[in-house]
Amino acid sequence: MESETGSPTPTPVSRLKLCRTTLCLAYQSFGVVYGDLCTSPIYVYKSTFSGSLRPYREDHEIFGVLSLILWTLTIIPLLKYAVFVLTADDNGEGGTFALYSLLCRHSKMGLLNTTNVADEHVSIDKAEGPVADTQTSLIIKQFFEKYHSSRVVLLLVVLLGTSMVIGDGILCPTMSVLSAVSGLHIKVKDLHQNHTVFFACMILVGLFALQHYGTHNVGFLFAPILIGWLICISGVGLYNIFRWNPHVLCAVSPYYIYDFFKKAGKDGWSSLGGIVLCITGAEAMFADLGHFSQLSVRIGFTAVVYPCLILAYMGEAAYLSKHRMNLQSSFYKAIPEAVFWPVFIIATLATVVGSQAIISATFSIISQCRALSCFPRVKIIHTSKQVHGQIYIPEINWMLMLLCLAVVIGFRDTDTIGNAYGLAVITVMFVTTCLMFLIIITVWNRNVFVASSFLLTFGSLELLYFSACLAKVHKGGWFPLVVSAVILSLMSIWHYGTSKKQSFELQNKVSFDNFIALGPGLGIKRIPGIGVIYSNVASGIPPMFAHFVASFPAFHQILIFVTLHSVMIPKVPADKRFLVSRVGPPEFCFYRCIVRFGYKDVGDSYDFETQLIEKVSEFLKHQEISEELVAIGQSPIHVLETNTMGYEITAGGTGRRRNAVGWTISRSGTEVQELMEAKESGVTYMMANTHIIANDASCFVKKLVIDMIYGFLRRNSRRPAVAFGIPHTSLVEIGMLYHV
Repeated sequence: MESETGSPTPTPVSRLKLCRTTLCLAYQSFGVVYGDLCTSPIYVYKSTFSGSLRPYREDHEIFGVLSLILWTLTIIPLLKYAVFVLTADDNGEGGTFALYSLLCRHSKMGLLNTTNVADEHVSIDKAEGPVADTQTSLIIKQFFEKYHSSRVVLLLVVLLGTSMVIGDGILCPTMSVLSAVSGLHIKVKDLHQNHTVFFACMILVGLFALQHYGTHNVGFLFAPILIGWLICISGVGLYNIFRWNPHVLCAVSPYYIYDFFKKAGKDGWSSLGGIVLCITGAEAMFADLGHFSQLSVRIGFTAVVYPCLILAYMGEAAYLSKHRMNLQSSFYKAIPEAVFWPVFIIATLATVVGSQAIISATFSIISQCRALSCFPRVKIIHTSKQVHGQIYIPEINWMLMLLCLAVVIGFRDTDTIGNAYGLAVITVMFVTTCLMFLIIITVWNRNVFVASSFLLTFGSLELLYFSACLAKVHKGGWFPLVVSAVILSLMSIWHYGTSKKQSFELQNKVSFDNFIALGPGLGIKRIPGIGVIYSNVASGIPPMFAHFVASFPAFHQILIFVTLHSVMIPKVPADKRFLVSRVGPPEFCFYRCIVRFGYKDVGDSYDFETQLIEKVSEFLKHQEISEELVAIGQSPIHVLETNTMGYEITAGGTGRRRNAVGWTISRSGTEVQELMEAKESGVTYMMANTHIIANDASCFVKKLVIDMIYGFLRRNSRRPAVAFGIPHTSLVEIGMLYHV
């Protein structure tokens, strides 16, 4: 049966299956999404009541801090992320790049997306009716289209948010593990701080040493550990509420916030840098959306995580109201004696799970940046054949480990690390709010009043927290600023250098006419086999191949020019990944294949050769069928994804065939047969080995960026041939010098 709209009516069986799938995803999300958010009760009160807030220990101050925590958890994770931000998914994917991808596809705001006509057919947007642009939407789109500097600023804001998330990958494990291990001081009074630091370092080394096994090998343990942790903190919270002070329930009233700031004044504002730690990990609800669904994440947070955290914070506040001298160790002091060691062990395991989640997210973000030419080429290992997106990056893993150890040994206490962590977290959230403002206006085409209300409601609160964190720059807040500045600079320089390299190749590509003209004078010879030429040029002949032919006038029987092209969508459907076309007349046997990848696609290239030849073969078969239909007077078959670009012949403006000496090959069968015979003769890959330097007229800054920094990054990143998985014995590299 179908409904009036034409869509099939869900049956009871399908509804039951959907419910089971959603609940299963909600269960799995506990081990991936909420680890950092759920372990924050360990250190929030300690960080809040450190520094200038130490003298404020009365019930009104404690209840005021509790009320701030409750309303912050309600406004940002519950309302902002669970209700609004999760709706802005990019075909199921979340995160900063997902928001940027939506903006790029619905307007000309992006610098990472190209205007290649081949990408016009790559669309996986949900089937929705067209929504007319509002006047405000048109004004904003025209502003970004008119001013190139505005697009540069938008990209820098996106990269800033990304670099701050990578900074979280350093601060989250150190903060969580060191806070958990510090609980040993409760039972071992004479334990020296050096021993606590040593134990934390050992746990961190073990955590990073296990990364190469992949999360799928231990993933089944993650959800039970987090659920056990939530049961512990909520149970202890309930116990403390009824044991020490049931009146903490009154802290849900915002009056206590007003009273807190009235009495604490500037010191209360300064304490916001500690309170903001209660929402660390909230961004993961959106960033990890690609592995789950909106409904499953919402169910997991609203039904389990949110109430458990509320009970945990209330219980700790109830204990503090009767034990004001324990402000610096309230979490572990509030645990009943009989269950201390089980809770301590589960707390340590929970911090490891939370750290694992942010480390995996860091790997994923760096992989996305690399796919969009915003990060140097690094080795990416896919640790699971069943679960998409589980990757391991060795270089990044060991760099994160060294930086985590340096932070633990250098800072040594959670107060300083908390100042750094809070600034990184709130910066990412404010970037998301700004991008959501643009999404609401330009993508959803909502009224400017709605977008402004969103920005003012959440942005003002986040700016308040940001100002408090920024005031602690000299107390550790400088660390995420330095780390993000370094990462942002490296990503910007890599993107700038790569764009200059691609612009040089586009400007110096050789037209097909000029390339043909080289044939008679050089005495070109064709040898058996297939030549696969990698380049960034989507039309014409790449300069490195023209240079090769001019030096060695011989090439293969069949040539396939391959261009790997990243597009601003998460994943390109398999049937739209390859775009095959013919270059020149059939007797030349030149083909072009544009291979498109989304920023979250798995770039496995081991079976690339087989897929490439299969797609070219399919293209030739469709061409032969079309020619036969034309011969008998019928309409040819129109194949959108294999014949979009057509011929690339510009000789005299006509597309006629040319009989150039040395270029054509004798035809002994169909083109498909010739392709298969050439494959048996062997496949050779050609790629440019470029050295890029700034031209003599460039300024000093450009020479510093291109010659030294970008050159250093290129020399120390993975070579393109290794990144593409090209067999070394089948590779021909052509040296090129680019003056940009």
